Amino acid sequence: MTVASSELGSPPARSGAEPWSSPGTGSRARRGILLVHGFTGSPVSLRPIAEMLARRGFAVEVPVLPGHGTTWRKMLPTRYDDWREGAYRAAVSLRARVDHLVLVGLSMGGTLSLDVATGTDLKVDGIVTINAQILDREGIVVKLGPLIEKILPLVPASLAGLTVNDIAKPGVAEEAYPWVPTAAGNSLLRALPRVRSQLGRVPCPVLVMFSRNDHSVSPRNSEALLTLIKGSRVEKVVLERSYHVATLDYDQELIEERVTAFADAV
Repeated sequence: MTVASSELGSPPARSGAEPWSSPGTGSRARRGILLVHGFTGSPVSLRPIAEMLARRGFAVEVPVLPGHGTTWRKMLPTRYDDWREGAYRAAVSLRARVDHLVLVGLSMGGTLSLDVATGTDLKVDGIVTINAQILDREGIVVKLGPLIEKILPLVPASLAGLTVNDIAKPGVAEEAYPWVPTAAGNSLLRALPRVRSQLGRVPCPVLVMFSRNDHSVSPRNSEALLTLIKGSRVEKVVLERSYHVATLDYDQELIEERVTAFADAV
């Protein structure tokens, strides 16, 4: 296994937040899995699952989205289109060396995975979303978002409706940014209606996984995905023991097993 050099985003601020890569081995070497982290997060949230998938032989890539994995200051000038381009470039690079490609996205990473699969020319064989954001967010702060971003360049994550380190398992930390750049966050919200409009043309099977107790992204988002996706096989897995960052929580092993089975099947 190798750690990839940083081509996407800024140099990581600490060990564990850097991009990560494994070339694949054995019978699964030509099955690629791209794992995409969430808003204000980094590969820290996906590294354990990435390493497990690599040990099982899959070719694995975990990119750092632009402005992530460092400090919130690096995120200030970035927008949703930058993150989408980062995910797309990483997927294209992995697609070039595998026969089958599965996109796995946590939170906004799930949104990006759906967007890349439905809004670009990339051939994707399967998508796994984990607590993905797809519905418009609610609340007075969201409604005042366009005004707030002109006055305040950033707000505490809690004010943006995000629970920092939303993990039920004690002693585990995702280490996402505690501050949210307002213009960057609003760019994600503005992209959601377009992404929803594309869900009628999802080209491949989808595995929708979500936590019943999520304090950052309502489970209603994943329930909506089950009805919005048309023309493709959709599977549902409810994560009963985890909060938002389920990939580091009590259901981590369940996620690992279901992603493995799904990637083998497609």
